[in-house]
Amino acid sequence: MNTAALENMKARRSCRAFSSEMPSKELIATICEAGTWAPTGHGKQSPLIVAITRKDLRDRLSAMNARIWNELTVARGGVAHEGIDPFYGAPVVLLVLADRKVPTYLYDGCAVITNLANAAEAVGLGSCWIHRAKQEFDSEEGKQILKELGIEGDYEGIDHLVVGYPAKQIPAPLPRKADYVRWVE
Repeated sequence: MNTAALENMKARRSCRAFSSEMPSKELIATICEAGTWAPTGHGKQSPLIVAITRKDLRDRLSAMNARIWNELTVARGGVAHEGIDPFYGAPVVLLVLADRKVPTYLYDGCAVITNLANAAEAVGLGSCWIHRAKQEFDSEEGKQILKELGIEGDYEGIDHLVVGYPAKQIPAPLPRKADYVRWVE
């Protein structure tokens, strides 16, 4: 029995502090390829992976994401955090979009992000799943960014996976809850 893939999944943790060192294009391409092999409803392959290494675009998306994060936080009665980088300094943003016309698009996109995260772990990089892409790309600014990138169609922002070299030790995993799996025999 080959348990390497299972051990990789067990080892993967969210990284929330990245070095500024840019991973090679080959490593990023390897991670992206893994994303393309995620299961999708009826094999429709509704997602699209946008690999962003251009710093000005990465920073623009981070600022948009921070604004949305703060708006949601304040709306829930919390306090806004000025000057935050929701991408934790990661130099690479893998944006996952999916075609809304496909009934399983949301699930398809989430499967892609999971594959991307496991692949990042497998090649020695840290990653973190970052939310709020839906709000980003439903906005006029987000739609303009897609237009600038030549992406046409009815795509929804599923989420981002930020990727890079960890800047510090990633915390150990929490124990799994006792009743995570329930057997029906």
